[in-house]
Amino acid sequence: MALPSITGTGRLTADPELRFTSSGKAVASVPLAFNSRRKNDRGEWEDGDTFYVRGTVWERLAENVAESLAKGMEVLVSGELRTESWEKDGQKYERPALLIRSIGPGLAFAVAAVSKDAGGQQQSSGRAAAAGPARGQTQRSRPSAPPQDDPWATGTGDEPPF
Repeated sequence: MALPSITGTGRLTADPELRFTSSGKAVASVPLAFNSRRKNDRGEWEDGDTFYVRGTVWERLAENVAESLAKGMEVLVSGELRTESWEKDGQKYERPALLIRSIGPGLAFAVAAVSKDAGGQQQSSGRAAAAGPARGQTQRSRPSAPPQDDPWATGTGDEPPF
C-alpha cells in the first residue's frame, strides 16, 4: 500500500535546518504549518485548524531548500505523509512527518528569481554550493557558458530545440 500523499500551501515555521549524514548525504528538516484560513459571514479573515508537520528533504533538494527558503515564507509543497517513531527514556513517541518530493516559494505575495542550479548536474559532495546567492539575495549575473547538456542553450531562435 502506498503512503498517502499531500499537496498544499503552507508556511515555514522556522528556517530549514541542513545536516549531513555520516555518508555525506544532505538532509534538511523543514518545519511547516498548514491552516484553513477563510472568510467568515462578515467578510473578515479567520483562522481555522492548523496542522503542523516536520518535512524532510534529501540530497540536492535539501541543499537548495536551505539556500532558498526561510522562516515565514509561503511554500507550495508535495510529498508523502508517514509516521516517525522513536523511543526516549523508555517512552515511545510518534508524530506525523512529510517526506517532501517538491517544494518552492508561493508567488501570491512574493517575487522569486529562479536560476539553474549548476551544482545539480554533479553528485553532492557533502557541502552546500558556495557559488550560490546568499539567502534573501538575488543572483543577477549569468554564467559565461551554459552547461553542455542544456538543450535550451543550443537554439538561436524562439523555438525550442525539439
